[in-house]
Amino acid sequence: MIEKMKFISITGPKNEFDRVVNVYLNKYEIHLENALTELSSVKNLKPFVEINPYKEVLSRSEEIIKKIDNTGPYKKKDMSVEEASNYINSVLSQLEELNAKKKELKAQRSHLYELIKQIEPFRHLNYDINKILQFKFIKFRFGRISYEYYTKFSKHVYDNLTTLFIECDRDAEYVWGVYFVPERDSAKVDAIYSSLHFEKMFLPNEYEGTPEEAYNTIIEKQKQISDQIDTLRVQIKEQLQTVKDDVLSAYNTLITFSNNFDVRKMAACTKKKEESNLYFILCGWVTEANSNRLLSDMEKENDIYCIVEDDHASLTTKPPTKLKNLRIFKPFEMFIKMYGTPAYNEIDPTFFVAITYSLLFGMMFGDVGQGICLILGGALIYKLKKSNLAAIIASAGIFSTIFGFLYGSIFGFEDVIPHLWLNPMENVMTVLLTAVGFGVALILIAMILNIINGLKAKDTERVLFDTNGVAGLVFYGAAITCIALTATGKSLPATIILVIFFVIPLLLIFFKEPLTHLIQKKSEILPDSKIMFFVESLFELVEILLSYVTNTISFLRVGAFAMSHVAMMGVVMLLGQAESAHPNIFIIILGNIFVAGMEGLIVGIQVLRLEYYEMFSRFYKGTGKEFKPFKNK
Repeated sequence: MIEKMKFISITGPKNEFDRVVNVYLNKYEIHLENALTELSSVKNLKPFVEINPYKEVLSRSEEIIKKIDNTGPYKKKDMSVEEASNYINSVLSQLEELNAKKKELKAQRSHLYELIKQIEPFRHLNYDINKILQFKFIKFRFGRISYEYYTKFSKHVYDNLTTLFIECDRDAEYVWGVYFVPERDSAKVDAIYSSLHFEKMFLPNEYEGTPEEAYNTIIEKQKQISDQIDTLRVQIKEQLQTVKDDVLSAYNTLITFSNNFDVRKMAACTKKKEESNLYFILCGWVTEANSNRLLSDMEKENDIYCIVEDDHASLTTKPPTKLKNLRIFKPFEMFIKMYGTPAYNEIDPTFFVAITYSLLFGMMFGDVGQGICLILGGALIYKLKKSNLAAIIASAGIFSTIFGFLYGSIFGFEDVIPHLWLNPMENVMTVLLTAVGFGVALILIAMILNIINGLKAKDTERVLFDTNGVAGLVFYGAAITCIALTATGKSLPATIILVIFFVIPLLLIFFKEPLTHLIQKKSEILPDSKIMFFVESLFELVEILLSYVTNTISFLRVGAFAMSHVAMMGVVMLLGQAESAHPNIFIIILGNIFVAGMEGLIVGIQVLRLEYYEMFSRFYKGTGKEFKPFKNK
């Protein structure tokens, strides 16, 4: 079902806007529409646009919330938005000193990290680094050189230079070290090292002892600072936990008012010079039941007015769609929304899909044992995860179990329980003809649903001349009747009756556009290019006739999968030596799991394909918009 909607307009003084939003829009489900768009013909209206004053303090409060353990319950306290803002600011002020100290410690730790990175490659240099940094007559350079150039340097250059290179570390690409050179030769030696791509590294004068001693000292300092930061973090968290209830209450109050403030972009405001005379206007949709309660609730208001509009034709926007189905059918709404939300004046096909999907699945996957497993597995997952797909699997499993009894199949065994109807492999033609017959019935029902949708939409062409309208229904029904009469050996009706039921419907489909224009009393009945019209209409008619055939034959897959299931389980029984005195139970169980998983998935997809392409395409457009109420969480 689709719930009936009422269009409402709420008007009141501008200074009452936040209260109205907080009270009524959170109490009643209201799908908001842009008031300026809906009231475009009304003069002296302007957008209700203001800067959100709560956004900054809300952003700052989120920094506090990240540091609080808010997984458990808390005692909610009522606060005004001013009280909430002031409280968050006061808490931030109290934490400011601790946060500043933590920031300073983090900066010190980052600096120590850089010192560690710089000194680490030279840890094997066994000399006081501070003394090296104070050399006056001997120049030194710390750095690295690529392994390739270092090899050439060692073999061909090093012995001819007045320099000492001390290797400190190496990896697959570079050699780290320090070279020393007399001050008088430093320019020449530096030039040679530079030509060999020696990358200089400048060490700050902050190290004490050898590089290894300096490295360990810095590591220890870094650990001490990290411990201080952790201690501060714990202090901040403990301090916040003592005021957890107040902080969370203030935070949730700010969220509520911030979200309420965003409703302004959907509202309109009157143009007045005096601020006290400004009024807001909110427009939206509510269900018929909620509209009555809302009007009754607003009767106590002095300056707030709520007007309900029953005439939807005079409105700019179309009503949104809110589906209302029994709990057992509600999971199947997932399939409906995947295709498209039904329009407000369209039939909700949820019930139709729930019944036909489960029936078709059961016909194609009939097995008592595997069906029960689907029921139990789907029900368990739905209970734990509330998954709609799991509920659909459980529903399909019910019909799979029912058809398992009809076929006499349980976990692939065909002789354990007697079949109540037939064995698919022993009655191939009966299964295939039943599947096609069931498909014909579904196609006819889909055509009737299309006619009803056409009447609801007041679409003459769709009702009378469409492929799935009255003309298509008469032609398809007559064709199926004639095929059935021929197959059973009965005589066909008189020629005049065949002409009425075959030729006339085809002519109506062929000339559907001109006939629609004629009924609607349009000036132009036939298009200017009449030859193109006849050619296009002829090809469309051929395509329509072919689609009737292919859509009907498509339901053969229902019977084919019913037999396929028996055949696949027959292979499992053969591999598991089910007929022998010592069957392989492990193979049989594994085969059942494989077949249930693989074939269940394939059958589920194939049934959905039948729903969408053979049935939905005939009567359902899914061009509606979903009912999305404003509700502050």
